[in-house]
Amino acid sequence: MKIDDWLLDILACPACKSPLRVAADADADELSCTSDTCGLIYPVRDDIPVLLVDEARKV
Repeated sequence: MKIDDWLLDILACPACKSPLRVAADADADELSCTSDTCGLIYPVRDDIPVLLVDEARKV
């Protein structure tokens, strides 16, 4: 997955507005919410983050 650092700096979780980070699992192309209460994980398809709550999965 290739997401520029400047983009990661401005991306936020659509559900709770917390910052997103690259998921800890190295094999996964996902962005995870940094909030302890939200915990949604968003997929990245073709290097494009899909920031739809309906597409996210819960930790």
